[in-house]
Amino acid sequence: MSSPKLNLLDFSQANIRLLHLTWFAFFLTFVVWFSHAPLRPVIMEAFDLTMPQWKALLILNVALTIPARIAIGIAVDKFGPRITYSILLLTAGVLCVAFASAQSYEQLAAIRFAMGFVGAGFVIGIRMVGEWFPARQVGLAEGVYGGWGNFGSAAAAFTLPSIASLVFGGEDGWRYAIASVGVVAFIYGIIFYWRARNTPKGSTYFKPKKSGGLEVSSKKDFFFYLAMNLPMYLILAVLAWKLSPAGVGLLSDTAVNFIYVGLVALCAFQFSQIYKVNKEMLKGAEVPEHDKYKFKQVAVLDWAYFVTFGSELAVVSMLPGFFLDTFDGLTMATAAMLGSAYAFMNLIARPGGGYLSDKFGRRKSMSVFIIGLTIGYFTLSQVDGSWPIALAVVAVMFCSFFVQAGEGAVFAIVPLVKRRMTGQIAGMAGAYGNVGAVTFLTIYSFVDASTFFMIIGGCALAVFAIVQFLDEPEGHMTEVLEDGTIQKIELT
Repeated sequence: MSSPKLNLLDFSQANIRLLHLTWFAFFLTFVVWFSHAPLRPVIMEAFDLTMPQWKALLILNVALTIPARIAIGIAVDKFGPRITYSILLLTAGVLCVAFASAQSYEQLAAIRFAMGFVGAGFVIGIRMVGEWFPARQVGLAEGVYGGWGNFGSAAAAFTLPSIASLVFGGEDGWRYAIASVGVVAFIYGIIFYWRARNTPKGSTYFKPKKSGGLEVSSKKDFFFYLAMNLPMYLILAVLAWKLSPAGVGLLSDTAVNFIYVGLVALCAFQFSQIYKVNKEMLKGAEVPEHDKYKFKQVAVLDWAYFVTFGSELAVVSMLPGFFLDTFDGLTMATAAMLGSAYAFMNLIARPGGGYLSDKFGRRKSMSVFIIGLTIGYFTLSQVDGSWPIALAVVAVMFCSFFVQAGEGAVFAIVPLVKRRMTGQIAGMAGAYGNVGAVTFLTIYSFVDASTFFMIIGGCALAVFAIVQFLDEPEGHMTEVLEDGTIQKIELT
Protein backbone atom coordinates (compact mmCIF):
# COMPACT_ATOMS: atom_id res chain seq x y z
CA MET A 1 0.00 0.00 0.00
CA SER A 2 1.43 3.37 -0.95
CA SER A 3 2.03 5.94 1.74
CA PRO A 4 -0.85 8.42 1.95
CA LYS A 5 0.15 12.02 1.25
CA LEU A 6 -1.84 14.84 2.76
CA ASN A 7 -0.66 18.46 2.69
CA LEU A 8 -2.57 20.08 5.53
CA LEU A 9 -1.34 23.55 4.54
CA ASP A 10 -2.57 23.39 0.95
CA PHE A 11 -5.66 25.57 1.34
CA SER A 12 -6.15 25.62 -2.44
CA GLN A 13 -7.65 22.13 -2.00
CA ALA A 14 -11.33 22.12 -1.09
CA ASN A 15 -11.02 18.98 1.05
CA ILE A 16 -8.21 20.53 3.12
CA ARG A 17 -10.30 23.67 3.74
CA LEU A 18 -13.24 21.46 4.73
CA LEU A 19 -11.04 19.41 7.09
CA HIS A 20 -9.87 22.51 8.96
CA LEU A 21 -13.38 23.94 9.10
CA THR A 22 -14.67 20.66 10.57
CA TRP A 23 -11.97 19.88 13.12
CA PHE A 24 -12.35 23.36 14.59
CA ALA A 25 -16.09 22.75 15.03
CA PHE A 26 -15.25 19.58 16.95
CA PHE A 27 -12.57 21.46 18.89
CA LEU A 28 -15.15 23.99 20.10
CA THR A 29 -17.56 21.26 21.20
CA PHE A 30 -14.80 19.78 23.37
CA VAL A 31 -13.91 23.15 24.90
CA VAL A 32 -17.60 23.59 25.75
CA TRP A 33 -18.00 20.02 26.97
CA PHE A 34 -15.02 20.08 29.36
CA SER A 35 -15.06 23.76 30.33
CA HIS A 36 -15.92 22.81 33.92
CA ALA A 37 -13.10 20.32 34.63
CA PRO A 38 -10.15 22.76 35.09
CA LEU A 39 -12.31 25.10 37.21
CA ARG A 40 -13.16 22.46 39.83
CA PRO A 41 -11.89 24.32 42.92
CA VAL A 42 -13.77 27.57 42.26
CA ILE A 43 -16.98 25.83 41.18
CA MET A 44 -16.90 23.58 44.25
CA GLU A 45 -16.30 26.60 46.48
CA ALA A 46 -19.07 28.65 44.82
CA PHE A 47 -21.66 25.93 45.42
CA ASP A 48 -20.13 24.35 48.54
CA LEU A 49 -19.95 20.97 46.81
CA THR A 50 -18.70 17.73 48.31
CA MET A 51 -16.34 15.48 46.33
CA PRO A 52 -19.10 12.89 45.70
CA GLN A 53 -21.28 15.67 44.27
CA TRP A 54 -18.45 16.78 41.99
CA LYS A 55 -17.82 13.21 40.82
CA ALA A 56 -21.55 12.92 40.07
CA LEU A 57 -21.23 15.98 37.80
CA LEU A 58 -18.37 14.28 35.96
CA ILE A 59 -20.54 11.23 35.30
CA LEU A 60 -23.56 13.33 34.30
CA ASN A 61 -21.40 15.22 31.82
CA VAL A 62 -20.85 12.13 29.68
CA ALA A 63 -24.10 10.21 30.30
CA LEU A 64 -26.47 11.76 27.73
CA THR A 65 -23.83 11.41 25.03
CA ILE A 66 -24.56 7.66 24.94
CA PRO A 67 -28.06 7.93 23.40
CA ALA A 68 -27.20 11.29 21.79
CA ARG A 69 -24.49 9.77 19.60
CA ILE A 70 -26.92 7.12 18.36
CA ALA A 71 -29.52 9.81 17.58
CA ILE A 72 -26.99 12.15 15.98
CA GLY A 73 -25.64 9.27 13.87
CA ILE A 74 -29.12 8.68 12.48
CA ALA A 75 -29.66 12.43 11.93
CA VAL A 76 -26.37 12.99 10.11
CA ASP A 77 -26.97 10.09 7.73
CA LYS A 78 -30.46 11.38 6.99
CA PHE A 79 -30.04 15.19 6.93
CA GLY A 80 -26.31 15.62 6.28
CA PRO A 81 -23.47 16.89 8.48
CA ARG A 82 -23.71 20.57 7.50
CA ILE A 83 -27.09 21.31 9.07
CA THR A 84 -26.60 18.80 11.91
CA TYR A 85 -23.29 20.29 13.07
CA SER A 86 -24.61 23.85 12.82
CA ILE A 87 -27.60 23.07 15.03
CA LEU A 88 -25.41 21.27 17.55
CA LEU A 89 -22.97 24.21 17.82
CA LEU A 90 -25.84 26.66 18.35
CA THR A 91 -27.25 24.39 21.05
CA ALA A 92 -23.83 24.03 22.67
CA GLY A 93 -23.50 27.79 22.93
CA VAL A 94 -26.85 28.16 24.67
CA LEU A 95 -26.15 25.32 27.14
CA CYS A 96 -22.71 26.69 27.95
CA VAL A 97 -24.11 30.10 28.87
CA ALA A 98 -26.86 28.40 30.89
CA PHE A 99 -24.26 26.44 32.91
CA ALA A 100 -22.35 29.64 33.61
CA SER A 101 -25.59 31.18 34.92
CA ALA A 102 -26.61 28.29 37.22
CA GLN A 103 -27.54 29.23 40.78
CA SER A 104 -27.84 25.82 42.48
CA TYR A 105 -26.30 22.37 42.41
CA GLU A 106 -29.50 20.96 40.92
CA GLN A 107 -29.23 23.44 38.03
CA LEU A 108 -25.54 22.58 37.55
CA ALA A 109 -26.41 18.87 37.42
CA ALA A 110 -29.33 19.27 35.01
CA ILE A 111 -27.38 21.47 32.59
CA ARG A 112 -24.26 19.31 32.81
CA PHE A 113 -26.44 16.31 31.95
CA ALA A 114 -27.89 18.19 28.95
CA MET A 115 -24.35 19.19 27.97
CA GLY A 116 -23.65 15.56 27.20
CA PHE A 117 -25.58 16.18 23.96
CA VAL A 118 -22.67 18.36 22.83
CA GLY A 119 -20.34 15.38 23.00
CA ALA A 120 -22.18 13.81 20.08
CA GLY A 121 -20.63 16.34 17.70
CA PHE A 122 -17.73 14.01 17.00
CA VAL A 123 -19.97 11.65 15.02
CA ILE A 124 -20.97 14.36 12.54
CA GLY A 125 -17.46 15.15 11.38
CA ILE A 126 -16.59 11.48 10.94
CA ARG A 127 -19.23 11.22 8.21
CA MET A 128 -18.27 14.57 6.66
CA VAL A 129 -14.52 13.88 6.53
CA GLY A 130 -15.22 10.37 5.20
CA GLU A 131 -17.10 11.93 2.29
CA TRP A 132 -14.21 14.22 1.33
CA PHE A 133 -11.19 11.87 1.47
CA PRO A 134 -10.37 8.58 -0.33
CA ALA A 135 -9.76 5.35 1.62
CA ARG A 136 -5.97 5.63 1.33
CA GLN A 137 -6.08 8.99 3.16
CA VAL A 138 -9.15 8.68 5.34
CA GLY A 139 -7.33 7.31 8.41
CA LEU A 140 -4.97 10.27 8.57
CA ALA A 141 -7.73 12.77 7.77
CA GLU A 142 -10.05 11.33 10.42
CA GLY A 143 -7.12 11.33 12.85
CA VAL A 144 -6.48 15.02 12.25
CA TYR A 145 -10.18 15.74 12.70
CA GLY A 146 -10.49 13.69 15.88
CA GLY A 147 -7.11 14.52 17.39
CA TRP A 148 -7.10 18.25 16.83
CA GLY A 149 -10.73 18.38 17.89
CA ASN A 150 -10.13 16.39 21.08
CA PHE A 151 -7.38 18.88 21.92
CA GLY A 152 -10.23 21.18 22.93
CA SER A 153 -10.22 19.63 26.41
CA ALA A 154 -6.52 20.50 26.79
CA ALA A 155 -7.14 24.00 25.44
CA ALA A 156 -9.86 24.46 28.05
CA ALA A 157 -7.50 23.31 30.79
CA PHE A 158 -4.73 25.62 29.59
CA THR A 159 -6.78 28.75 29.13
CA LEU A 160 -9.95 28.85 31.21
CA PRO A 161 -8.37 29.10 34.70
CA SER A 162 -6.20 32.01 33.51
CA ILE A 163 -9.10 33.67 31.70
CA ALA A 164 -11.27 33.31 34.80
CA SER A 165 -8.68 34.80 37.16
CA LEU A 166 -6.66 37.21 35.01
CA VAL A 167 -9.12 38.46 32.39
CA PHE A 168 -12.35 38.60 34.37
CA GLY A 169 -11.31 38.14 38.01
CA GLY A 170 -13.57 38.14 41.04
CA GLU A 171 -15.70 35.33 42.40
CA ASP A 172 -17.74 35.19 39.19
CA GLY A 173 -14.73 35.08 36.87
CA TRP A 174 -15.33 31.40 36.15
CA ARG A 175 -18.86 32.19 34.99
CA TYR A 176 -17.70 34.77 32.46
CA ALA A 177 -14.91 32.48 31.22
CA ILE A 178 -17.32 29.60 30.54
CA ALA A 179 -19.99 31.89 29.05
CA SER A 180 -17.46 33.39 26.62
CA VAL A 181 -16.80 29.90 25.24
CA GLY A 182 -20.52 29.46 24.65
CA VAL A 183 -20.74 32.70 22.70
CA VAL A 184 -17.87 31.64 20.43
CA ALA A 185 -19.50 28.23 19.77
CA PHE A 186 -22.82 29.88 18.88
CA ILE A 187 -21.18 32.26 16.39
CA TYR A 188 -19.18 29.44 14.81
CA GLY A 189 -22.38 27.44 14.30
CA ILE A 190 -23.53 30.17 11.92
CA ILE A 191 -20.13 30.29 10.18
CA PHE A 192 -20.10 26.51 9.74
CA TYR A 193 -23.49 26.49 8.03
CA TRP A 194 -22.30 29.26 5.70
CA ARG A 195 -19.00 27.63 4.67
CA ALA A 196 -19.40 23.83 4.96
CA ARG A 197 -20.72 21.42 2.31
CA ASN A 198 -21.76 17.78 2.77
CA THR A 199 -19.79 16.38 -0.17
CA PRO A 200 -17.36 17.50 -2.86
CA LYS A 201 -18.99 19.01 -5.93
CA GLY A 202 -20.50 16.32 -8.12
CA SER A 203 -20.42 13.59 -5.43
CA THR A 204 -23.47 11.70 -4.20
CA TYR A 205 -24.45 11.80 -0.52
CA PHE A 206 -25.63 8.25 0.15
CA LYS A 207 -28.47 7.94 2.65
CA PRO A 208 -29.70 4.83 4.46
CA LYS A 209 -32.64 3.08 2.82
CA LYS A 210 -34.45 3.22 6.17
CA SER A 211 -33.98 5.24 9.37
CA GLY A 212 -34.10 4.07 12.97
CA GLY A 213 -31.31 1.50 13.12
CA LEU A 214 -28.54 -0.23 11.24
CA GLU A 215 -29.40 -2.54 8.39
CA VAL A 216 -27.71 -5.89 9.00
CA SER A 217 -27.05 -8.78 6.65
CA SER A 218 -28.22 -11.88 8.55
CA LYS A 219 -30.43 -13.06 11.41
CA LYS A 220 -27.32 -13.83 13.43
CA ASP A 221 -26.12 -10.24 13.01
CA PHE A 222 -29.60 -8.96 13.93
CA PHE A 223 -29.52 -10.60 17.36
CA PHE A 224 -25.85 -9.67 17.78
CA TYR A 225 -26.83 -6.05 17.09
CA LEU A 226 -29.62 -6.16 19.67
CA ALA A 227 -27.24 -7.59 22.28
CA MET A 228 -24.67 -4.86 21.59
CA ASN A 229 -27.28 -2.22 22.41
CA LEU A 230 -27.95 -3.56 25.92
CA PRO A 231 -24.77 -2.27 27.63
CA MET A 232 -25.78 1.30 26.76
CA TYR A 233 -29.03 0.95 28.70
CA LEU A 234 -27.43 -0.97 31.56
CA ILE A 235 -24.83 1.73 32.21
CA LEU A 236 -27.52 4.43 32.15
CA ALA A 237 -29.41 2.40 34.76
CA VAL A 238 -26.24 2.26 36.85
CA LEU A 239 -25.95 6.03 36.52
CA ALA A 240 -29.52 6.47 37.74
CA TRP A 241 -28.74 4.27 40.75
CA LYS A 242 -25.62 6.35 41.41
CA LEU A 243 -27.77 9.49 41.62
CA SER A 244 -30.36 7.85 43.90
CA PRO A 245 -30.50 8.18 47.70
CA ALA A 246 -28.28 5.08 47.82
CA GLY A 247 -25.64 7.10 45.92
CA VAL A 248 -25.21 10.88 46.05
CA GLY A 249 -28.89 11.55 46.70
CA LEU A 250 -29.45 13.93 43.78
CA LEU A 251 -32.63 12.07 42.75
CA SER A 252 -35.45 10.58 44.82
CA ASP A 253 -36.34 6.89 44.69
CA THR A 254 -39.49 7.79 42.76
CA ALA A 255 -37.51 9.71 40.12
CA VAL A 256 -35.00 6.87 39.78
CA ASN A 257 -37.78 4.28 39.34
CA PHE A 258 -39.30 6.54 36.69
CA ILE A 259 -35.96 6.58 34.88
CA TYR A 260 -35.74 2.78 35.02
CA VAL A 261 -39.18 2.49 33.42
CA GLY A 262 -38.20 5.09 30.81
CA LEU A 263 -35.04 3.17 29.93
CA VAL A 264 -36.99 -0.05 29.45
CA ALA A 265 -39.49 1.78 27.24
CA LEU A 266 -36.72 3.45 25.23
CA CYS A 267 -34.94 0.12 24.77
CA ALA A 268 -38.17 -1.51 23.58
CA PHE A 269 -38.79 1.35 21.17
CA GLN A 270 -35.27 1.15 19.74
CA PHE A 271 -35.55 -2.61 19.31
CA SER A 272 -38.85 -2.13 17.47
CA GLN A 273 -37.17 0.35 15.12
CA ILE A 274 -34.29 -2.03 14.49
CA TYR A 275 -36.82 -4.77 13.70
CA LYS A 276 -38.68 -2.43 11.36
CA VAL A 277 -35.50 -1.63 9.43
CA ASN A 278 -34.57 -5.32 9.11
CA LYS A 279 -38.05 -6.85 8.86
CA GLU A 280 -37.77 -7.95 5.24
CA MET A 281 -34.45 -9.68 5.81
CA LEU A 282 -35.82 -11.47 8.90
CA LYS A 283 -38.79 -12.71 6.87
CA GLY A 284 -36.47 -14.35 4.38
CA ALA A 285 -35.71 -11.67 1.80
CA GLU A 286 -32.24 -12.21 0.38
CA VAL A 287 -29.72 -9.43 1.02
CA PRO A 288 -27.87 -8.69 -2.23
CA GLU A 289 -24.25 -9.83 -2.10
CA HIS A 290 -22.96 -6.32 -2.82
CA ASP A 291 -24.96 -4.97 0.14
CA LYS A 292 -23.65 -7.37 2.79
CA TYR A 293 -21.21 -6.51 5.54
CA LYS A 294 -20.18 -8.15 8.82
CA PHE A 295 -21.68 -6.59 11.96
CA LYS A 296 -18.77 -8.20 13.79
CA GLN A 297 -16.64 -5.35 12.43
CA VAL A 298 -18.88 -2.78 14.12
CA ALA A 299 -18.86 -4.69 17.43
CA VAL A 300 -15.05 -4.90 17.55
CA LEU A 301 -14.75 -1.18 16.85
CA ASP A 302 -17.31 -0.47 19.59
CA TRP A 303 -15.30 -2.28 22.25
CA ALA A 304 -12.02 -0.79 21.05
CA TYR A 305 -13.51 2.68 21.42
CA PHE A 306 -14.94 1.71 24.82
CA VAL A 307 -11.43 1.33 26.23
CA THR A 308 -9.69 4.07 24.22
CA PHE A 309 -12.01 7.07 24.09
CA GLY A 310 -13.92 5.86 27.14
CA SER A 311 -10.80 5.95 29.25
CA GLU A 312 -9.75 9.29 27.75
CA LEU A 313 -13.03 10.98 28.72
CA ALA A 314 -12.80 9.57 32.22
CA VAL A 315 -9.15 10.49 32.71
CA VAL A 316 -9.34 14.07 31.35
CA SER A 317 -12.25 14.63 33.74
CA MET A 318 -10.28 13.58 36.82
CA LEU A 319 -6.63 14.24 35.93
CA PRO A 320 -6.39 17.93 36.98
CA GLY A 321 -7.85 16.95 40.34
CA PHE A 322 -5.50 13.95 40.53
CA PHE A 323 -2.43 16.19 40.14
CA LEU A 324 -3.86 18.66 42.66
CA ASP A 325 -4.44 15.90 45.23
CA THR A 326 -1.23 13.93 44.59
CA PHE A 327 1.44 16.65 44.53
CA ASP A 328 1.68 19.28 47.25
CA GLY A 329 1.88 22.97 46.49
CA LEU A 330 0.22 23.04 43.07
CA THR A 331 -2.18 25.83 42.15
CA MET A 332 -5.44 25.18 40.30
CA ALA A 333 -4.01 26.61 37.07
CA THR A 334 -0.80 24.56 37.32
CA ALA A 335 -2.66 21.32 38.07
CA ALA A 336 -4.97 21.97 35.11
CA MET A 337 -2.02 22.54 32.79
CA LEU A 338 -0.29 19.36 33.98
CA GLY A 339 -3.50 17.41 33.54
CA SER A 340 -3.86 18.77 30.02
CA ALA A 341 -0.69 16.88 29.04
CA TYR A 342 -2.95 13.87 28.49
CA ALA A 343 -5.18 15.61 25.97
CA PHE A 344 -2.25 17.52 24.46
CA MET A 345 -1.06 14.32 22.79
CA ASN A 346 -4.18 14.37 20.61
CA LEU A 347 -2.42 16.79 18.25
CA ILE A 348 -0.04 14.10 17.03
CA ALA A 349 -1.23 10.76 18.44
CA ARG A 350 -4.66 10.48 16.86
CA PRO A 351 -3.52 11.56 13.37
CA GLY A 352 -0.50 9.29 13.86
CA GLY A 353 -2.76 6.36 14.72
CA GLY A 354 -4.84 6.96 11.62
CA TYR A 355 -1.74 7.27 9.43
CA LEU A 356 -0.17 4.08 10.80
CA SER A 357 -3.46 2.25 10.31
CA ASP A 358 -3.56 3.41 6.67
CA LYS A 359 0.06 2.38 6.10
CA PHE A 360 0.64 -0.82 8.10
CA GLY A 361 -2.77 -2.46 8.40
CA ARG A 362 -5.85 -1.99 10.55
CA ARG A 363 -5.80 -4.93 12.97
CA LYS A 364 -2.03 -4.98 13.50
CA SER A 365 -1.87 -1.27 14.30
CA MET A 366 -4.82 -1.36 16.67
CA SER A 367 -3.39 -4.36 18.52
CA VAL A 368 -0.12 -2.52 19.14
CA PHE A 369 -1.94 0.57 20.40
CA ILE A 370 -4.12 -1.43 22.81
CA ILE A 371 -1.08 -3.16 24.30
CA GLY A 372 0.67 0.21 24.62
CA LEU A 373 -2.20 1.82 26.49
CA THR A 374 -2.42 -1.22 28.78
CA ILE A 375 1.21 -0.70 29.79
CA GLY A 376 0.55 3.03 30.11
CA TYR A 377 -2.35 2.65 32.55
CA PHE A 378 -0.53 0.08 34.65
CA THR A 379 2.31 2.61 34.87
CA LEU A 380 -0.02 5.43 35.92
CA SER A 381 -1.38 3.21 38.69
CA GLN A 382 2.05 3.44 40.34
CA VAL A 383 2.28 7.25 40.34
CA ASP A 384 2.22 8.83 43.81
CA GLY A 385 3.55 11.91 45.59
CA SER A 386 7.08 10.48 45.71
CA TRP A 387 7.41 10.66 41.93
CA PRO A 388 9.03 13.71 40.33
CA ILE A 389 6.24 15.69 38.71
CA ALA A 390 8.10 15.71 35.38
CA LEU A 391 8.25 11.90 35.37
CA ALA A 392 4.53 11.69 36.16
CA VAL A 393 3.79 13.97 33.20
CA VAL A 394 5.94 11.78 30.93
CA ALA A 395 3.99 8.70 32.09
CA VAL A 396 0.72 10.49 31.34
CA MET A 397 1.87 11.45 27.85
CA PHE A 398 3.18 7.94 27.12
CA CYS A 399 -0.19 6.44 28.06
CA SER A 400 -2.21 9.04 26.21
CA PHE A 401 -0.22 8.56 23.00
CA PHE A 402 -1.38 4.95 22.71
CA VAL A 403 -4.92 5.75 23.85
CA GLN A 404 -5.39 8.42 21.19
CA ALA A 405 -3.53 6.51 18.49
CA GLY A 406 -5.98 3.68 19.18
CA GLU A 407 -8.88 6.11 18.70
CA GLY A 408 -7.37 7.16 15.38
CA ALA A 409 -7.08 3.53 14.31
CA VAL A 410 -10.76 2.87 15.18
CA PHE A 411 -12.02 5.71 13.03
CA ALA A 412 -9.63 4.92 10.21
CA ILE A 413 -11.89 1.85 9.75
CA VAL A 414 -15.37 3.21 10.53
CA PRO A 415 -15.88 4.94 7.12
CA LEU A 416 -14.79 1.73 5.35
CA VAL A 417 -17.49 -0.57 6.76
CA LYS A 418 -20.59 0.74 4.95
CA ARG A 419 -20.55 4.27 3.51
CA ARG A 420 -24.25 5.13 3.66
CA MET A 421 -24.40 4.08 7.33
CA THR A 422 -21.14 5.70 8.42
CA GLY A 423 -22.94 8.15 10.71
CA GLN A 424 -24.82 5.39 12.50
CA ILE A 425 -21.73 3.18 12.79
CA ALA A 426 -19.73 6.14 14.10
CA GLY A 427 -22.61 6.95 16.44
CA MET A 428 -22.64 3.48 17.92
CA ALA A 429 -18.86 3.35 18.31
CA GLY A 430 -18.93 6.84 19.81
CA ALA A 431 -21.71 5.82 22.19
CA TYR A 432 -19.58 2.91 23.36
CA GLY A 433 -16.82 5.40 24.08
CA ASN A 434 -19.23 7.13 26.42
CA VAL A 435 -20.35 3.83 27.91
CA GLY A 436 -16.69 3.36 28.76
CA ALA A 437 -16.46 6.86 30.22
CA VAL A 438 -19.51 6.41 32.47
CA THR A 439 -18.30 2.92 33.46
CA PHE A 440 -14.83 4.11 34.39
CA LEU A 441 -16.04 7.29 36.15
CA THR A 442 -18.54 5.24 38.14
CA ILE A 443 -15.71 2.92 39.18
CA TYR A 444 -13.61 5.98 40.05
CA SER A 445 -16.35 7.17 42.43
CA PHE A 446 -15.74 4.02 44.52
CA VAL A 447 -11.97 3.53 44.34
CA ASP A 448 -8.75 5.51 44.57
CA ALA A 449 -6.86 6.72 41.51
CA SER A 450 -4.31 3.89 41.54
CA THR A 451 -7.01 1.20 41.46
CA PHE A 452 -8.90 3.22 38.84
CA PHE A 453 -5.93 3.16 36.44
CA MET A 454 -5.29 -0.53 37.15
CA ILE A 455 -8.90 -1.46 36.27
CA ILE A 456 -8.69 0.39 32.94
CA GLY A 457 -5.50 -1.50 32.13
CA GLY A 458 -7.23 -4.81 32.89
CA CYS A 459 -10.15 -3.91 30.62
CA ALA A 460 -7.69 -3.04 27.85
CA LEU A 461 -6.21 -6.55 28.00
CA ALA A 462 -9.67 -8.02 27.42
CA VAL A 463 -10.25 -5.69 24.46
CA PHE A 464 -6.91 -6.74 22.95
CA ALA A 465 -8.32 -10.27 22.65
CA ILE A 466 -11.49 -8.91 21.01
CA VAL A 467 -9.51 -6.89 18.45
CA GLN A 468 -8.01 -10.10 17.08
CA PHE A 469 -11.43 -10.86 15.52
CA LEU A 470 -11.26 -7.73 13.33
CA ASP A 471 -11.09 -8.35 9.57
CA GLU A 472 -8.95 -6.13 7.37
CA PRO A 473 -11.09 -4.03 4.95
CA GLU A 474 -10.05 -4.96 1.41
CA GLY A 475 -11.17 -4.65 -2.19
CA HIS A 476 -14.13 -2.29 -2.39
CA MET A 477 -17.53 -1.57 -0.88
CA THR A 478 -20.59 -0.79 -2.97
CA GLU A 479 -23.46 1.67 -2.73
CA VAL A 480 -26.57 1.94 -4.90
CA LEU A 481 -27.40 5.26 -6.56
CA GLU A 482 -30.97 6.55 -6.73
CA ASP A 483 -31.29 5.32 -10.33
CA GLY A 484 -30.28 1.79 -9.26
CA THR A 485 -26.71 2.00 -10.54
CA ILE A 486 -24.17 0.23 -8.33
CA GLN A 487 -21.12 2.36 -7.50
CA LYS A 488 -17.92 0.76 -6.23
CA ILE A 489 -15.84 2.59 -3.60
CA GLU A 490 -12.24 1.37 -3.40
CA LEU A 491 -10.90 0.46 0.06
CA THR A 492 -7.21 0.57 -0.83
